[in-house]
Amino acid sequence: MALRISNRDARRLWLDAQGLSAAPTGPLDLPGIIRHLGFVQLDTIRVVARAHDHILWSRNQNYREPMLEKCLARDRHVFEHFTHDAALIPMDFYPMWRRQFRRMEARLERSQWYRSMVDEAGRADIKARIEAEGPLSTKAFDTKIEGPREMWRRPPHKLALDYMWYVGELSTSHRENFTKHYDLTHRVIPGHLRDVAHEDKAQLDWLCREALDRLAFGTVGDIQRFWAATDMAEVKDWTLANADELVPVEVECADGQWTAALAPADIMSRLETAPTPTTRLRILNPFDPVIRDRNRLTRLFGFDYRIEIFVPAAKRQWGYYVYPLLEGDRLVGRIEVKSDRDKGEISVPNLWVEPDVRWTAARQAKLDAELGRMARFVGASDVVWRTD
Repeated sequence: MALRISNRDARRLWLDAQGLSAAPTGPLDLPGIIRHLGFVQLDTIRVVARAHDHILWSRNQNYREPMLEKCLARDRHVFEHFTHDAALIPMDFYPMWRRQFRRMEARLERSQWYRSMVDEAGRADIKARIEAEGPLSTKAFDTKIEGPREMWRRPPHKLALDYMWYVGELSTSHRENFTKHYDLTHRVIPGHLRDVAHEDKAQLDWLCREALDRLAFGTVGDIQRFWAATDMAEVKDWTLANADELVPVEVECADGQWTAALAPADIMSRLETAPTPTTRLRILNPFDPVIRDRNRLTRLFGFDYRIEIFVPAAKRQWGYYVYPLLEGDRLVGRIEVKSDRDKGEISVPNLWVEPDVRWTAARQAKLDAELGRMARFVGASDVVWRTD
């Protein structure tokens, strides 16, 4: 008979597994946070702070923006590659990421998108320049787009750089103002990690186990979506092959329905030890791991959330970049916040409260405190409310 996990316990387990149970204070262990999360998704948009910086700050508010670049470029604690999007991954996970290079290569070989990149000889010339000159960005090359200049088209050299990055021939050396600089992989990834060769089966097993560990419980879809480095059929086969090690559970959803899922062997210990989340009110990033999987988010929290950056302004229900508000184990609202670094202020154009939440003076005080912390994070001195 499957172990039943109440909705309250499910949220408690999930928030603890993703580092949002404890107050975000204390000594900062940046590599440890990234390892705990599994990876940190990168995103260029900076309405207040870029997603990766905001995600890390949410776990420890001693974090500041330059720290992640040092972690990548100087200390080499992480490498950059592709999960759902570009992400920073703990460096010692590299041997278990080799199959992802092959998966991406197979995908790109089937793609029409990369047909216009420079040919093999041209890619060899690019690598020769990087070997001679050091890490280079796309700005160091000048091939031109042929034909219509459509919005999403990229010049041939940019496609080639991305292709070689996806398949592991090049690696991210560093970023300057978020512009990626490519280097030869052997100059970025330590040799003792490059030389490790695990069979695909071992890598797949690692990906599934590590995903489930960070989920605390999950469906086949949850496990597959965690890294986005496996196929659904592979994950399903893995769950069947390892059924004797996994605990079947039923998880109560926010709407009272029950969903069949799987949990690690230590699920009972986790249920006993996972702490009650802090009652601090927190502004989460739209790309936060707890928010990113919209299916899981809706199931566990009953929170219907979509990021509307690609929705025309007239059709947006909320706004361009709207942040969920987490209080304890509940998502109590959403807020639109913007920063003007030149003026040294952050502004609040809109606040929306969830229908079943009563917005009290105490909640407002918690939000004001969090906005003050966010202002200090981005170097702003003022918080300005501009709601109608």
